[in-house]
Amino acid sequence: MKLFVCQACGNVLYFENRACGRCGHRVAFLPERETMSALEPDGEAQAVSWTTLADKGRGRMLCRNAEYDACNWLTDPGDTNGYCRACRHNGMVPDLSDPAQLAGWRELEVAKHRLFYSLIRWKLPLQNRQDNPERGLIFNFLADDPNSGQRIMTGHDNGLITIALTETDGIERERRRLEMGEPYRTLLGHFRHEVGHYFWDVLVREGGKLDACRAVFGDDSADYGQALQRHYAEGAPPDWQQSYVSTYATTHPWEDFAETWAHYLHIVDTLEMASEFGMEVRPRVDRDGELSTRLRFNPYEARGVQTLVDAWLPFTFAMNSVNRAMGMRDLYPFILSQAVVAKLDFIHALLRDAARAGKP
Repeated sequence: MKLFVCQACGNVLYFENRACGRCGHRVAFLPERETMSALEPDGEAQAVSWTTLADKGRGRMLCRNAEYDACNWLTDPGDTNGYCRACRHNGMVPDLSDPAQLAGWRELEVAKHRLFYSLIRWKLPLQNRQDNPERGLIFNFLADDPNSGQRIMTGHDNGLITIALTETDGIERERRRLEMGEPYRTLLGHFRHEVGHYFWDVLVREGGKLDACRAVFGDDSADYGQALQRHYAEGAPPDWQQSYVSTYATTHPWEDFAETWAHYLHIVDTLEMASEFGMEVRPRVDRDGELSTRLRFNPYEARGVQTLVDAWLPFTFAMNSVNRAMGMRDLYPFILSQAVVAKLDFIHALLRDAARAGKP
């Protein structure tokens, strides 16, 4: 994630801003330029369309979900459906007449838009159900039914990603984290993991990379249902950290891929944010430089995964220590073994190939 600048006054803008805190201009994200733009209304009446100061474009429209304060993106030029590149992948949303469900949906949209920022940065193929009615990427945000007792499960099925609205309840999410023995559980983590399953279909199976993926992650033809039952009955093997980034990754090669994919997105987007702030780690006691790093590069364009890992480890060692000084959990409570780095390298190469293929 990047920092942005208001074109009207030069103030710093953040990704979720709706207005500039200094000059008051309405601001919105321009997905085709991957930047925030200050807006001015077209004409004298209350704005229906906007001029973008980032590129002097006229006639731009805010996404229809801006009406619910759930989106701050602009639609594409010439768009007729009224939704931005992220929101046109929405299927079902909660009952927006319920204030609690509306608030939860807004939280989900924050995480979803951060996900789409990364997907757009990599120029990944993004088909929705209008483009591909059977396998296009679509999100259903569903609430549990108190009358029937039906509980919504978060998951992926042939391009359909369901996110349980219950996950927006911080207390319930923490309860589930503890129940499942997870060191980390966030809305953004759910989105990044589940979309990993989708892109396994698109980039691996349909992209001719199945054999190469199996050589790294294992044989995905193993029965998934049985693997899931075994995981919940027996847990992860004692030495799981030697080969996997999380205990859930040990369940099945599909879950290993999705977990590793999610962690790759965590690493790249967090390093970009740290780089935007010009962060540098240089401990006084680090005489050999093993705990030092200078974040002055674009991680989305890193040539090799080792460049990312060499920056990530000192950065997270420092941030984990800072969090502990505040009595908080580690920012990144995971170990990157050599086997995990090799898996991250596969994801890195997969995304670089997709990015090159997606360039105009």
